[in-house]
Amino acid sequence: MLNEPDYAELTCISNFTFLTGASHPQELVAHAAGLGYSAIAICDECSMAGVVRGLEEARRCAERGLSIQLIPGSSFRLENGSRLVLLPMNQAGYTQICTLVTRGRRDAPKGEYALPNPRFERNLDDCLALWLPTGEDDLLTAHWLSSYFPGRCWMGLTRSLGPDDARRTARLLGMAQDADLPLTACGDVQMHTRSRRMLHDVLAAIRHGCPVSELGYRALPSGERHLRSRALLAELFEPEWLAESVAIARRCTFRLDELNYRYPREVVPDGKTPSQYLRELVEAGIVERWGNRGQNQGRQGFGPDPISKELRAQIEKELVLIGEMDYESYFLTVYDIVRFARDRGILCQGRGSAANSAVCFCLGITEVDPARMNMLFERFISRERDEPPDIDVDFEHERREEVIQYIYRKYGRDRAALAATVITYRHRSAIRDVGKALGFSLAQVDVLARNVAWWDQPESVEQRIREQGFRPDNLKVRQLLHLVQALVGFPRHLSQHVGGFVISEGPLASLVPVENAAMKDRTIIQWDKEDLETLGMLKVDCLALGMLSAIHRCLDLLNGVNGVGSLFAEEKSGLDLN
Repeated sequence: MLNEPDYAELTCISNFTFLTGASHPQELVAHAAGLGYSAIAICDECSMAGVVRGLEEARRCAERGLSIQLIPGSSFRLENGSRLVLLPMNQAGYTQICTLVTRGRRDAPKGEYALPNPRFERNLDDCLALWLPTGEDDLLTAHWLSSYFPGRCWMGLTRSLGPDDARRTARLLGMAQDADLPLTACGDVQMHTRSRRMLHDVLAAIRHGCPVSELGYRALPSGERHLRSRALLAELFEPEWLAESVAIARRCTFRLDELNYRYPREVVPDGKTPSQYLRELVEAGIVERWGNRGQNQGRQGFGPDPISKELRAQIEKELVLIGEMDYESYFLTVYDIVRFARDRGILCQGRGSAANSAVCFCLGITEVDPARMNMLFERFISRERDEPPDIDVDFEHERREEVIQYIYRKYGRDRAALAATVITYRHRSAIRDVGKALGFSLAQVDVLARNVAWWDQPESVEQRIREQGFRPDNLKVRQLLHLVQALVGFPRHLSQHVGGFVISEGPLASLVPVENAAMKDRTIIQWDKEDLETLGMLKVDCLALGMLSAIHRCLDLLNGVNGVGSLFAEEKSGLDLN
């Protein structure tokens, strides 16, 4: 019978450690669950960008009867090149890691990070630490970690099956004993299976800007940085080192599902609840939208109330559901943003599924009159779907920046940031980067990339390559096709969403790391809109529409002549045939 001890892999990076990790977070979690691991930690370098995708896969594994604990962590390179992995014991520890990642990213140019120098000065009392030395003697770092994380730091031992494994292990054991650091087994994992080794080399070549053939010592010495079977791990590590990995995982009780996201409430005047203030604004909107119509037209679908019984029932239904799902502050925030724009003379218009809401119409967010249209509110908010509402508001593209900066001023950069957009490899970009890494000439790479479209299926790509005079049965071309297909869909970097703002009651960095965007005066969180939906976090889409700018210029032109009112007066006169 195979010896398959319990094991938790606590040092994984995914492809969200850009151009280093060779597997998606979902692949790592699914493969670890299939191997029977008790836990897996996704610890991308100064990043939490992949943890929500790992959470989704852990949920899918549970549905298939493969339970696995997902630990959201992060890792950092120290000055000496060694790697430090931080894991949260509880929500406070998670917040401490997110805050450290945020500071590291905000204090450095886009795509880089800078840790507090010379040592961490931030509070990390609720975190566990795993230190992966480079193999060189570094007693100073070992003693510092032992004192900085008392009873909460381990030295991680890896086995790469290289010729110097025994000598390296003996040296690390001596250093751990000297610094009083306990030991744990780990894999320093960068791919879910050994088959990704070639792709890992290609990613390293892209990162260093050289062909794979010139990587030298910059390539992995072996393909052992993958998730290995528990039976093999039992042969490589002492039983107590494997057991220690499980004991560490058990101390990490925090789950991403526990995040307590709350929308800001300062849009509510003192002495009122969000529910009371929202109802007050809706009632004022009813009078503004329909008051005169009701008085002038008598019944005609309306009663003594400015609106019909049916419309009143619809509004009440919406307000009740909004209250039950605790979305009042979200609607009030969107109302506040729209009111700011209109006070500044910035044209804006709500659109999308929010146009099915009578409440949005009363608040002036949308312009679809529910008294004249058959609305399907459930398309916007539904108990059954249990999805957060998504209100898209278009602003003049020439003045949207005023709205964005208003949001930053009102809530502060610590509480407001744009959602991320994950920029991924498509066929053309993958062909260019893989082709260069495999040593194809620039001319060959250019011909291949120009004749492949992003929508091409794998068989179409092969046909297009054949049409350009390349033989698909050639070994080098086969490698190119295989690696391109593996690389398509890999994240390349984080960009900013076109306008999706995430705003929170407390500091955003307590929920998700925040980093600098490429654009000046912009910050983004490390999660995209799908990640936000998974965790039930709300965003406000402040989008730019060029047509609104054009309409504003037209209105200014008309007002500069005879005024818009005179234009409609002339049209009415021209249509009067009596």
